[in-house]
Amino acid sequence: MRDAVVIGSGPNGLVAANLLADAGWDVEVLEAAAVPGGAVRTAELTEPGFRHDEFSAFYPLAAASPAIRALELERFGLRWAHAPLVLAHPERDGSCAVLSRRLEETAASLDAFAPGDGEAWVSLYRLWERIGDALLDAMVTPFPPVRAGVRIVSGVGRGELARFARTMLLPLRRFGEEHFRGDGGARLVAGNALHTDLTADVALGGFYGWLLCCLGQDVGFPSPEGGAGELTRALVTRLESLGGVVRCDAPVRRIDVRGGRAAGVLLEGGEVVNANRAVLADVSATSLYLRLLERELVSRRLLEDVRRIHWDNATVKVDWALDGPIPWSAPDARRAGVVHVVEGLDQLAVQATELARRRIPARPFLVLGQYSCLDPSRAPAGKETAWAYTHVPQEVLGDAGGELTGRWDEAETNVFVARMEDQVEALAPGFRELVRARHVHTPRTLEQANANLVGGAVGGGTAQLHQQFVFRPVPGLGRPETPVPGLYLASASAHPGGGVHGAPGAIAARAAINARRARRAAYALGGAVAASALLRRVR
Repeated sequence: MRDAVVIGSGPNGLVAANLLADAGWDVEVLEAAAVPGGAVRTAELTEPGFRHDEFSAFYPLAAASPAIRALELERFGLRWAHAPLVLAHPERDGSCAVLSRRLEETAASLDAFAPGDGEAWVSLYRLWERIGDALLDAMVTPFPPVRAGVRIVSGVGRGELARFARTMLLPLRRFGEEHFRGDGGARLVAGNALHTDLTADVALGGFYGWLLCCLGQDVGFPSPEGGAGELTRALVTRLESLGGVVRCDAPVRRIDVRGGRAAGVLLEGGEVVNANRAVLADVSATSLYLRLLERELVSRRLLEDVRRIHWDNATVKVDWALDGPIPWSAPDARRAGVVHVVEGLDQLAVQATELARRRIPARPFLVLGQYSCLDPSRAPAGKETAWAYTHVPQEVLGDAGGELTGRWDEAETNVFVARMEDQVEALAPGFRELVRARHVHTPRTLEQANANLVGGAVGGGTAQLHQQFVFRPVPGLGRPETPVPGLYLASASAHPGGGVHGAPGAIAARAAINARRARRAAYALGGAVAASALLRRVR
């Protein structure tokens, strides 16, 4: 019998399994797919020799996360690759804002848009230097993060706390207007925030944009040498070195509850895998409560809350095999691992309005990645491996371009991919001539490839304020415990949410370990009380 069973081998499941194994637990990870990794996998999707990251690709949160850094994955073969520039945001007028790991280079880029904007960014980054470590610790701490919160208050200063809170709650557009005179800084902050499903005019947008910009300034947007799958390989290798087991092609049918506790799982093939101490589920909250648990174990109120979960927007992702590097008109864009493709903040606002109206965007905002400038192993010599993703509605009610219905069949997918490639071609004339092959994931195929990507959502639920902190995944305490003792939610559906940082898995693992210790302490205390009473009787 195992001490713990972990359902799902995404980064959260593997981080959880490693922490349990570090505590001396016997752990088995069960993965439905043929290979481990969840949304952190690499494959030759187009042509031999072109290595594509099938889902996620660049990992500032993984490089910075205390939960992952503590695992020392470099000892197990992980090597981070960095581009000369972290991020570029070119526009059709020839201007290009850049984020660099060299603070003076970022500042100089923003000063080119408006003198003084470089110093404004330096001031924002100095704040990160004071409180960044505490923020990251808060991210991997169950809510509320009391100790990390005290350090944040100390770093900000009590007299500035209200101003800090207001700044972090600002929508993107207002954040940019208050801190920068030109639009270079606003481009960087807004584009980074839109890696999530936030829009220009919702609360927390400024915080997310500032956070990702600061992470890029600090640790960059690195990618594992050889592909995203190397991060997964390191996590699996480390776990196996501790005696843990990862079993693929092992889909779970339901969680086995006996004596009021999670006691293991039942596989689709009928096998029961017992767990003496805990079951951790790196699955979506809807999958956990609506599929894996017997209905009578879930209260009506919880079922209603789960059905109200607000998923983030769906995703369309294109992977390209190219005959050479992308010929960006802006030279700096050729040196960046990540490029934002959109014509200004107003166009971001237009797309946000289209998504809010459940329309497919006519001119989609792209987050684009390219590898020749950081990891030549991803493609044959002289070639390029690249990708781009964009957001579309979960439920399509129309098309801002007037052509699509949201069926995402081959014909409609081709039309939308052409829109995406139009956006790149406008900033890199000749791009289309380089395309050798492409692989496309639509919302439908994303969920088919990974059931946690519900409806093509990659964030485990919206990043907006109404589903963060104590509201994630449903109103409560923002903790991984479930109504079934011994069962923990360890996926991006739990606090603090999406991103490859391992925090939900780490929080769930620590909750399981602490619960075990608490039970032992209770038994010891009960035994001591009973022994004391017996001695009094004897006397």
